[in-house]
Amino acid sequence: PLFFSGNGPSGICLSYLLSGYTPYFKRHSHHPHPVLQRKLEEAPEVSVLDQDLEYLSEGLEGRSHSPVALLFDTLQRPDTDFGGTAESVLTWWHEPDRAIPHLVLGRNAPGGAWHSIEGSMVTLSKGDWMGLPDLPFKEWLKQKRRGLRNNRATAEDIAQYYQHYVMKKGLQKNFKCGTVVTSVRKVSAESISNHTQKDLQEDSDSLWNSNEKTTEVFQVDGFFKTVEGDKEPFSIYAENVVLATGTYDNPTWLGVKGENLSYVHHQLSALEEAVKSNSVGIMSDPVLIVGAGLTAADAILFAHHCNIPVIHVFRRRVTDPGLIFNQLPKMMYPEYHKVHQMMKEQTAACAGPYECYISLPEHHVLSFGKDKKCILQDKNGCQKAYKISMALVLTGSNPNLSFLPNNGIDLAIDSDQPVNSKRNPIDVDPFTYECTQEKGLYALGPLAGDNFVRFVQGGALAAASSLVKKANKNPP
Repeated sequence: PLFFSGNGPSGICLSYLLSGYTPYFKRHSHHPHPVLQRKLEEAPEVSVLDQDLEYLSEGLEGRSHSPVALLFDTLQRPDTDFGGTAESVLTWWHEPDRAIPHLVLGRNAPGGAWHSIEGSMVTLSKGDWMGLPDLPFKEWLKQKRRGLRNNRATAEDIAQYYQHYVMKKGLQKNFKCGTVVTSVRKVSAESISNHTQKDLQEDSDSLWNSNEKTTEVFQVDGFFKTVEGDKEPFSIYAENVVLATGTYDNPTWLGVKGENLSYVHHQLSALEEAVKSNSVGIMSDPVLIVGAGLTAADAILFAHHCNIPVIHVFRRRVTDPGLIFNQLPKMMYPEYHKVHQMMKEQTAACAGPYECYISLPEHHVLSFGKDKKCILQDKNGCQKAYKISMALVLTGSNPNLSFLPNNGIDLAIDSDQPVNSKRNPIDVDPFTYECTQEKGLYALGPLAGDNFVRFVQGGALAAASSLVKKANKNPP
């Protein structure tokens, strides 16, 4: 059997494709990309999974660096980037004899980190970009008798939709929730029957070194959390393992003095809890928010909504083209545009129209004191102390790959640096998503550098196509 870790959108989509649900080109449908249309017409009776994905995706352009992500996206949403609503050119057939046995392990219910995000948060992407194959998100929302606000959905909607999807498509038998994976490593198939578990734990240095003579499999260790709260250990052996664990687990730290003090937090939920318990409010000292990404913006919007004073610190210039706000269309994202405006107009140097908010561009935190005083430094080296009620460091997150040898660093594009979804993803073959350093191991979603739900599905298509082709070579 095949095993994969992570039950977010990547894992759900891959489970769908491996459960015998097979995409074909819908006869008589018309794709706006003429070259792709011609290629699709060449073999309409052959499933997309069985075709040459490199050939089909050649020449496609769009908002992702992954050719297969662009391919699967444009097959499902042909002209969405131009505001069009053309129907998918795919038709899905359920062919149970093509199913590949697999198990999807995850800590939470299906949907992964979407269950950990504040339910009322509105997503960055348009609602219909959050959907999975053959069950449009909009249609599901209509059944709930709700419309989309500004074409966008809340995190709670998405978490519920993913759970509904798994049930509706009959995938739940493949999902094991409440599981924690502690180790994934290669062992020789012979050693499983010949040696005890204890012997397998030794010699972890040579884990990724393949021995050609013996057939090798992956040993996956971990535990299930039972209803009573006990931990039940397990060991699974699999020829192929897919990593789809996302990056939500491990918030980035600044690495400054005092960052471990109790009033310094690294998740937005801490602010929501502080508001609920009335430990911050209109009259309290300002909340320090560090970072200039969308999570920091969500925190500012939440604080603004609750009339909580904010000091906002970030390293970049407000006009920096790398700043996410400079890449978002104003019409679709009015609230993020408002935050960007506040960042520009409300610096400490010049008071602007927004009360309870000060922006400090090109500043960084030097230290946090026990007296809740925070020392900040600007680009010229000038330092200033601010009294705050709490600090939120929201500067991104890193994947937790502690279950892999050497934290998975050997698998990254730069094998001297930790894996990071934006700067140093796992090095995968772009048409199979198999790790270049470790055959049989696949990486999907943010681990492979795909950060939007809309585009993670292409990785699932690539991996499914590769696994189906492997299964056809070695039938059971």
